[in-house]
Amino acid sequence: MGNLNIAMVGAPGLAAAIGKKGTVSDMTFYEVKQGADSITLIEPSKYPDKLSSLFYAVGMSEFVVLTVETLDAALGETIVMLDAAGRDKGWIVLRNYLQPEQLKPLIAGTAVEHYEFRTEDAGQMRSDLVGMAAAEHRVPGEGSCGSCPVDSHFNVKGVGTVVLGSVADGWFRVHDKMTVWPLQKEVILRSIQKHDIDCDDGVKGDHVGLALKGIESDELDRGYVCSTDPTLKMTKQIAGPVAMSKYWRTPLKAGMMIHVGHWMQMVPAHVDASAGDKGADVTLTLESELIHKSGDKAIVMYLDAGKLRVIGTVQLP
Repeated sequence: MGNLNIAMVGAPGLAAAIGKKGTVSDMTFYEVKQGADSITLIEPSKYPDKLSSLFYAVGMSEFVVLTVETLDAALGETIVMLDAAGRDKGWIVLRNYLQPEQLKPLIAGTAVEHYEFRTEDAGQMRSDLVGMAAAEHRVPGEGSCGSCPVDSHFNVKGVGTVVLGSVADGWFRVHDKMTVWPLQKEVILRSIQKHDIDCDDGVKGDHVGLALKGIESDELDRGYVCSTDPTLKMTKQIAGPVAMSKYWRTPLKAGMMIHVGHWMQMVPAHVDASAGDKGADVTLTLESELIHKSGDKAIVMYLDAGKLRVIGTVQLP
């Protein structure tokens, strides 16, 4: 059973032509199921008003379809976000008679540079994406641990607490004991569903629903992490260099309030100190602890910056 999570960014409309509309929040999900294989299309429906909508959609994805109607500031910011997230696999669909030569200078030197230009043919794209999902069939690894950041959560009568999210790392199985971070609360994984089908395991890249025993829905929040990995960490202070986008121009200064994003978390952070070119070496204090693995990369954002709000990345301790 193969699944592929796809960020549908840029101009809207293509996701609805490819898949069946599902859950709607600050992201809109569309699904396609063909035999044992499926794709999940994730559209940042509140972007550009909310940068978080784009951050979450890109963070949950492994592949990108970028639809371009006009060369504007939102397109530039989307390209910078994709580059910061390292999303280097994708397609570009051009509208309004735009030509590849007009876009290439904007994507040169970014993760988007090697995306394939595609004709807007929803039927052919659906077939090709499902084929890619089938090729992405993942086999659980022995001894591996898995983590699933929580996107949404609710109570289901007769089932109990259910969380929805995409498996960010590793794998886990039904009946595993999981820890819910940051609560440090142990739960039992009662069941796993992928596109409404009961499954035995969740593997990196799967979009899943997890039924949990031992916790109530109102104890959870978006950004919490359900995991079998004992090496997860929680960090409230980060010190080190920020790898800034080549398009970022504003110095980072002590006293600024920025945001640090990782998995489904987007945490406010104070810049306590800065040094170097544009304040690239910083000390940050986060308003709440960030859940991560040692050495993970987080995206740094400044929501008050105007047209470009994505600063770059920082390595987590």
